[in-house]
Amino acid sequence: MSDGYSITRDGAIIRLTLNRPDKGNMLTLAMAKQIAARIRDVGSDKLVNAIVIRGAGDDFCKGRDPAGAPEGKPTTALEMREALIEPILGLYAAIREAEVPVISGAQGLVNGMGCGVTAMCDVTIAADNARFALPEMRANLPPTLAMLAHLDRIPPKSLLNMVYSTDTIDAERALALGLVSDVVPLVRLDQAIEDLLTKLSGYDRAAVVTCKAYLQKGRETNYATANDLAGNVLSVVLSSR
Repeated sequence: MSDGYSITRDGAIIRLTLNRPDKGNMLTLAMAKQIAARIRDVGSDKLVNAIVIRGAGDDFCKGRDPAGAPEGKPTTALEMREALIEPILGLYAAIREAEVPVISGAQGLVNGMGCGVTAMCDVTIAADNARFALPEMRANLPPTLAMLAHLDRIPPKSLLNMVYSTDTIDAERALALGLVSDVVPLVRLDQAIEDLLTKLSGYDRAAVVTCKAYLQKGRETNYATANDLAGNVLSVVLSSR
């Protein structure tokens, strides 16, 4: 058990739980750095097939906790980036760069940085009571970090609408935009996640990591290259059996 979160191993699954329900599971910058480091450690573990991120209590994550800012106010852009920005970018990068899929289960409020985490995850199953928002512009703060997490997840016009309006969208709207993978009744959220994790646990790890790696690489290139890559990576997996 760490400060504000717990991480446990359950066979081929790593379970990471945000444990600040009284604070809406808001993330401090220190938590972001620690969680990123843990994800990087287990994301390449050859005995791990998936990582799941959950939030304890009523809400997945209400965003970044302003009370967790480092002592001493940064005075330059470089100091600002190092102290306030890199921990968040590091967390997003750790999720994206993990070899294995990172799964999130979202319920209740999913705001700001919490919304960014769910967007960056490879699969997000949302309860029907989940509500998503990027509220930073209410304080005249351009949420470029959260936008980064959504950049290739939802359409640009939908992203800018979320940013400029700061409106909350419900789970069904998030599903329509591609922000989440599926929506289930709140009472079925745990079971839906466990069903997926059971399947992931039963697959060969090589097959699991190949799917995530191919999707990332394939989307970054043209069709001809993606065509070759699809054939090459599958040939490698098949020849290794």
